[in-house]
Amino acid sequence: MSVNKERPHLYVLPEDDANRQLANGFYLDHSLDTRRMYILRVAGGWTRVLDSFREEHVPMMDRYSARFMVLLVDFDDMEHRLEIVRAAIPERLTERVFVLGTRSQPERLRQAIDSYESIGKALARDCRDDTQVTWSHELLRHNAGELERLRTHVRPFLFQGA
Repeated sequence: MSVNKERPHLYVLPEDDANRQLANGFYLDHSLDTRRMYILRVAGGWTRVLDSFREEHVPMMDRYSARFMVLLVDFDDMEHRLEIVRAAIPERLTERVFVLGTRSQPERLRQAIDSYESIGKALARDCRDDTQVTWSHELLRHNAGELERLRTHVRPFLFQGA
């Protein structure tokens, strides 16, 4: 089922298959309005996320003012990665674009916690219930600022009854 582009909706652009699986787990939350979220195909690297975002998604975000996006990237233990990705986001879109990901790589998170799907479900539950159980993991807690913005803008339309 496709999203209604005129109503608030969220596109997720995953860097790699591990991030796609995390997003799929998130998507499986029982109270998520699946008509409001769409997971895009894997970009194939964090620089390709930026290229795809600039070339394909910026024009579409300009066209559809109800679109929000998550750029789901690995930070690869690079402290400056967030600033690099944020610099690729046009100022007019900064309130509608969120950059999230593991501090290193999703594989380390899977080894520390569980399957990607169950991690994604736990992240969705935290977003839905306004908790920090999984988001406070050492490989995810650096997302706190982006997560708070995401909850403010996206949670009201993404989760039924939130």
